[in-house]
Amino acid sequence: HLCSPQPNCSQRDPSPTVGSPRFRDAHLRALLGFGFLLAFLSRYGVGSVAITILIVAFSTQWSILAQGIFYSLHGKIYVGAQSMVSADFCTAAVLISTGAVLGRVNPIQTLLMTLLEVPLLACNEFLLRSLLGVSDSGGSLTVHAFGAYFGLMVSRAVHQPREHRRKEQRDAGQQPEVFAVVGTICLWIFWPSFASATTAPDSSEPWAVLNLYFSLAASTLATIILSPILYEEGTLRAAQLQDATLAGAAVMGMAAEMLPTPFGALVAGFLGSQLSLLGSRFLAPILSSRLKIHDTCGVHNVHGLPGILGAFLGTLLAALATADAYGGRLQRVFPLVADGSRTATEQARWQLCALPLTLLLAALGGGITGALLRVKVLRSSPEMQRMESKALQEV
Repeated sequence: HLCSPQPNCSQRDPSPTVGSPRFRDAHLRALLGFGFLLAFLSRYGVGSVAITILIVAFSTQWSILAQGIFYSLHGKIYVGAQSMVSADFCTAAVLISTGAVLGRVNPIQTLLMTLLEVPLLACNEFLLRSLLGVSDSGGSLTVHAFGAYFGLMVSRAVHQPREHRRKEQRDAGQQPEVFAVVGTICLWIFWPSFASATTAPDSSEPWAVLNLYFSLAASTLATIILSPILYEEGTLRAAQLQDATLAGAAVMGMAAEMLPTPFGALVAGFLGSQLSLLGSRFLAPILSSRLKIHDTCGVHNVHGLPGILGAFLGTLLAALATADAYGGRLQRVFPLVADGSRTATEQARWQLCALPLTLLLAALGGGITGALLRVKVLRSSPEMQRMESKALQEV
């Protein structure tokens, strides 16, 4: 019993290969899903995929060390398949943050952002799961919300007054649409396994997989219905389906293992997609024009807002948690409630407190990181801006 009950444990694993299928699915989702997600810009398409591989290779190693510091045992960091899964979760948050500043930071700045963000992610995860006892196995807060708002604060800090004049550099073309299609398919295949990778394999995992799939289905159908109404062209694009998939997954990050029936997952997926579409249509222009926050990949709409909605949903379900509703699963989903250490109301209160704490850490960390990225020595010179595409492709 050397490994603590925490799902992101980096300590000694009695069966290091038990989580290998989970790690495989989580890693493929990070490389394929987010890799193609960041490739939708025509100018930075190929370079964005290279940047994704760079981030995954660096962040996975750095996350194991950063998370291992918090979960070390007798001064040592024990590495197993589960710690690799936790590192992939951390990497996913970094890739979300990268989507907010895509095309406006060079590879050196991206590496520096990763170097600074990973310890904050590990700290936030430790505070929520170990100290506060918050249940967030799929990462509505620790992955989606933190990654989105950290990236948005970095985007605000690196904003340049004349940046809107370079819009032609970020136009999407036909080839990126193909990338979006492939990325969407990869997300559908691997995301259910990814969201359930840190749940208990004996009882909670099947519930998390099924609930997430129902949420993805409802989110996609709702997007197909509402998208032609909100946008004048009336044609559904592959990128919108990809956003719907991500929103449906983000809203279920915390609640996937909590919902006892598919109906709640269907409702959550429907609301997540509506919130994402409405935010993309009405809120994104306000962020860009008034707050000077340019969100390249729309992470606020597909990760930030659905992540916050998922936190509220998790809080509601925690308040309603009873042994009659969950049976033996209560010990896995809410162990502190099951053993009598907390009441359901107290658990819900801590679930809700995790939201402002996560947003505060993300905002402060993103603002400081963005200020450091503005250092002149890290920015590309005016002569190099014309060669940005080549520089990003030849990482």
